[in-house]
Amino acid sequence: MDTIQNLMMGFSIAMSPQNLMFAFLGSIMGTLIGVLPGVGSAAGIAILLPLTFQLPPISAIIMLSAIFYGAQYGGTLTSVLLNVPGEAASVITCLDGHELAKKGRAGVALSIAAIGSFIGGTVATIGLVVAAPPLARAALQFGPPEFFALMVLGLTLVTGLAGKSVLKALLMGIFGLLLAMIGMDPVQGLPRFTFDQMELMDGLGFIPVVMGLFGVGEILLNAEQALRPILDAKMSSLIPTRKDVADSTWPVIRGTVLGFFLGLIPGVTNSATSFMSYAVEKKVSKHPERFGTGVIAGIAGPETANNAHANAALIPLFTLGIPASPSIAVLMGAFMMNGLIPGPFLFKEHPDFVWAVIASMYVGNVFLLILNLPLIGIWVRILQIPYSILFALILCFTTIGAFSINNSTFDIGLMTLFGVIGYALKKLDFPLAPAVLTLILGPLMEKSLRRSLDMSQGDFAVFLDRPICLALFAIAAVVLISPLLGFLSDRRKAVSGESS
Repeated sequence: MDTIQNLMMGFSIAMSPQNLMFAFLGSIMGTLIGVLPGVGSAAGIAILLPLTFQLPPISAIIMLSAIFYGAQYGGTLTSVLLNVPGEAASVITCLDGHELAKKGRAGVALSIAAIGSFIGGTVATIGLVVAAPPLARAALQFGPPEFFALMVLGLTLVTGLAGKSVLKALLMGIFGLLLAMIGMDPVQGLPRFTFDQMELMDGLGFIPVVMGLFGVGEILLNAEQALRPILDAKMSSLIPTRKDVADSTWPVIRGTVLGFFLGLIPGVTNSATSFMSYAVEKKVSKHPERFGTGVIAGIAGPETANNAHANAALIPLFTLGIPASPSIAVLMGAFMMNGLIPGPFLFKEHPDFVWAVIASMYVGNVFLLILNLPLIGIWVRILQIPYSILFALILCFTTIGAFSINNSTFDIGLMTLFGVIGYALKKLDFPLAPAVLTLILGPLMEKSLRRSLDMSQGDFAVFLDRPICLALFAIAAVVLISPLLGFLSDRRKAVSGESS
């Protein structure tokens, strides 16, 4: 009953004219971010963060959350029309979506994707309402030692965000921790790694760093690539046939369930979820050989799973303060900018904020369903703008945004520096997500460790005397060891294959 009352309170806040406007703007901008190939939701949130500096915390996070899940919708448009994924999670949609577009059924493909995305996102939001409060209540039993163990578990997620190399992910995690050390010591109050620069006394600014790594770095990388021409195919109809609806019903159901539960597991990205959904649909299909030739199930399942994952991945953030993906890590930074620490105390200390953001997700999904299809023509025209012009506009906006944080040219220099670093790391195929994750979680882990040792007068046994700590450390050990076990298994198979 309390949950329903809290949700109704959240709707009363989210449905205010001001917050409705920001949910609407976030949905539009999120779709635009998804439409622009190669930008992605993490870079989009980082670039657009300065827009929220003067907003109340609730309005700011409603807008940024809408950008986050709106980008999942937008990536589908370029996958179908251009055969270029706007989001990594939309890569798999190219296989059947573009083939349908070649047959003149791009409108049907986009309609099914939009409807499936709406269902997946809405069901996952309902799951957030149901699951978040009990998880938050359980997490309220945590003390500093448990929070330290939880942060250690969160840092092990660098292996889940590793990309192709776990070693590179660990190196980037260490890089992020070193960046987090810059500034004042939280206990002794002494400067660390500031090199006598007053601007570094409060540590590296999160916004310039993230805007540089994700925003400027991504822009520089994509400036090297030429966009493919828009598919010149007429969309005969946006309305699916009865057969299309029948063929997509079970894929939507399976995609919703799969996306929701995989979204609860920190480190499992939405792109991995989309690929898993496609594999499941191909496995259960009576005609798997048709996949890749324009099968509606190849769009319905992955697109639904993608959006269900995006909303479900907010559950670990709200309840435990663990970001499950690069985009959510940037979103977590926005929380902390507004003086809000994600985790169990968020429900207790700021219930109006939490429930207003959750309620706004329902509103945002409705906006996206209503707006997505009628605006297809506009998105296509935007894609026809030369990327050199878009590049200049986005870079100009990021520069103004970096300066507006503290009215300081130092932040512009910082953003530029990390833009070059981000570009170089992407060229060398280093994943940026682990660095952002450790940059955010590092200070929280250090504070929890210091408080725990103060409680125990320097005795590390405090972490071994608590069952929750031991359980969290055990899970972290499993997460760290599993890639090694997979590597050893692959090596064993390779050796046995060579010997035979």
